[in-house]
Amino acid sequence: MSGASRLTMRSAEGLAVPPLAAAAAPFSLVCAPPILMARFSAPQRTIGWSLLHPGFATIRDVVWIEVRDCDLPLDVDPAALLRSKLSEIGLPEALAFMTARDVRRHHLGRHRAEDVGAECLTTVGLGNGERIGSRRFPRVSVGTINTLVHVSCPLADGALVEAVSIVAEARTTAILETWRPDDGPAITGTGTDCIVVAAPCEGEPSRWAGLHTAVGESIGASVYGATLEGVEAWRVEIAQTSRSRSAVC
Repeated sequence: MSGASRLTMRSAEGLAVPPLAAAAAPFSLVCAPPILMARFSAPQRTIGWSLLHPGFATIRDVVWIEVRDCDLPLDVDPAALLRSKLSEIGLPEALAFMTARDVRRHHLGRHRAEDVGAECLTTVGLGNGERIGSRRFPRVSVGTINTLVHVSCPLADGALVEAVSIVAEARTTAILETWRPDDGPAITGTGTDCIVVAAPCEGEPSRWAGLHTAVGESIGASVYGATLEGVEAWRVEIAQTSRSRSAVC
């Protein structure tokens, strides 16, 4: 039995779908808490700083694993924990994120410019928010942004690196336009954000991915849209939690 078949296959709407279902999206989506998975029909080339596949890698599955503080006491190695959880679901070679966010609260963004499409899948939490060039102490809450964006065309090494900068710029713009902490300056990300860009392995690679290119436009718009939606959802949840606490008091 393959690893993916051990999971309940779900679409974003919670409906059962077959593995590798044909769709407009570049990947099939599995949401079976505590697991969220994007599965590509063919291996993809990636760049990012995920815990187990940092730098350049070639992968087929990208997995979000939902964890809690009790899963990560000070004496637990996060990488070892992640390997163990991936082995449990039969996906030991997957690229993986760890998140405290409920994986059902994931967000998708799509954009197409000319002949280049991009799709972003992200989970957004801002409890661990930071502002560039400074650090907050003590850190009393968790929350991070884990972002996967797929580009429909192959990208050269330099273009993949440039694509990461576009993702970060789009993510930060969405945060700045939507969220401001009550107890300090605007944040530009979190201390544990992770970005992964994926592109096909086969074909003539594009050398450029800047803001003035179709690649850059597609990446930026898809990431901005998905992150904006995620930040807004987080903002609403925080407001609801604050109102509930006030009512109790």
